[in-house]
Amino acid sequence: MRTAKFSVIIVSCISLFLINGCTGELNSLRDQNNAQAKRISSLSAALATAELERDQLKRELEGLRGVSNVDMETLEQKVALYEKTIAEKDKLIDSLRQKLLVGGTALPPELNNLLEEFARANPGMVTYDKDRGIVKFSSDLLFNKGSDEVTSSAANAVKSLCGILNAPEALDFDIVVAGHTDDMPIQRAETLKNHPSNWHLSVHRAISVEKIMEGNSIDSKRLSVRGFGEYRPVVPNLPNKGGAEQNRRVEIYIVPQGT
Repeated sequence: MRTAKFSVIIVSCISLFLINGCTGELNSLRDQNNAQAKRISSLSAALATAELERDQLKRELEGLRGVSNVDMETLEQKVALYEKTIAEKDKLIDSLRQKLLVGGTALPPELNNLLEEFARANPGMVTYDKDRGIVKFSSDLLFNKGSDEVTSSAANAVKSLCGILNAPEALDFDIVVAGHTDDMPIQRAETLKNHPSNWHLSVHRAISVEKIMEGNSIDSKRLSVRGFGEYRPVVPNLPNKGGAEQNRRVEIYIVPQGT
């Protein structure tokens, strides 16, 4: 009888420990999501304010340019000051939009180490931004020109990444796959049939990567895709250069659940 009672006590203690542990984990995730929601709200407010200030500056600048009865040197100085301030606002707005995209937060050390090792194992194809939790694939190595079909060597790399993203360290995070192109218009008739614009091509490429991830046991609820065409370049697309290679990429953002 004593043995039976002792066993019941043991089981009760273990159950209480597990319940408390699960509750603590759930509370931690809830706190994490609440913090992320507040951060997004704050960034959205800052973005709206910056855009209003920028637009007001532009209106004032246009007003200055319409004035003819002031000293030209003074006017040029004011115009230069407004243009500089507007450029700074544009830079701030772009930064806020990038942060709003998916949060851009550093990942836990264990997961960060796994992703750094993954990038080192795939030089040239993969880079990893540890400050924002972004894995970047070069589209030139992921896809043939004008295609959304992932090459076999790149598919193997994506599959290896899936192993990391299914590890215990990563299961509390969602995954956003974002496609980007350069600014060169699609001209080949064969390509245009499937991808009428760079918008389409960027989204279709993101979907192709997402499908590989889904086929390698990444829970569909954790996945989403976005396409930005040529509108989020990381370096300038210079004229007559055939489009900047760095801008042709697929980015995989690893973000807190619910972002």
